[in-house]
Amino acid sequence: MATFYELIWRGDGCGDAADLEEALLNFQEIKPKELSWQEVFADTAHEPPCIRRYRSFEAFLDNEDELETIHPSQAMLERFAPDAP
Repeated sequence: MATFYELIWRGDGCGDAADLEEALLNFQEIKPKELSWQEVFADTAHEPPCIRRYRSFEAFLDNEDELETIHPSQAMLERFAPDAP
């Protein structure tokens, strides 16, 4: 069984990925284009993006607890930004 990653944006599940790199890339599509990652992290009204890792997609569907919650840093997310070098 493959690991499953759930993307959390502003406290809500908003996507999924098969691995961490795909999750970080997917956040580029979720983030409003008019905001920088610095602005997203500075907004104290909302939680910063996070990723929940599950044992498998089936574990996610069965409402099992996540194996871990990953809190990507601003630098991690900027690394996958479309205009990043």
